[in-house]
Amino acid sequence: MTSIDYSGSRRREPSTPHLLPPLTPATAITLLLAGLVATGVWEIWARGVTPLLIGGPLEPAGLIKSSFGISSSFLAETIHIATGLIIYPLVYLFVAQPIARLLPVEFPWPLTGAGFGIGLWIFAMYVMAHLVAGFPAFLGFGDLALASFFGHLLYGLTVAGIVALRKA
Repeated sequence: MTSIDYSGSRRREPSTPHLLPPLTPATAITLLLAGLVATGVWEIWARGVTPLLIGGPLEPAGLIKSSFGISSSFLAETIHIATGLIIYPLVYLFVAQPIARLLPVEFPWPLTGAGFGIGLWIFAMYVMAHLVAGFPAFLGFGDLALASFFGHLLYGLTVAGIVALRKA
């Protein structure tokens, strides 16, 4: 519930009745649908559009291999796909959305989704690439990092959009 304060901005009422979504079959379908579509959007961006822009695809499996010392490309791709299909949609629904609901100002789903996507990019480019794998932070902010930024932004917006459409 929102109200208008004296400055004209929308503010969230202090009590939020449902911080977490209910665990129902509809929630599970929303998670799977969001993960499937968002991972598809990511893959189109990473392997279809990015090569046209920077001369090569984004290779998250390569980062996974470097981060965890995995030699199997199949295993690294499986981890990447499972993360996009299952883990990240769970994080959106049970971490990002509840955090947004706790804020005093109501954010529309595109802002929450964009913030989520940017958070995923920071996790990938700083935590995994830099702190874990030892690459320069944000891969030196080059073309690859910029393409990754837009891919994660698209992923976050897609997850948020599907969750909003399904009202989860």
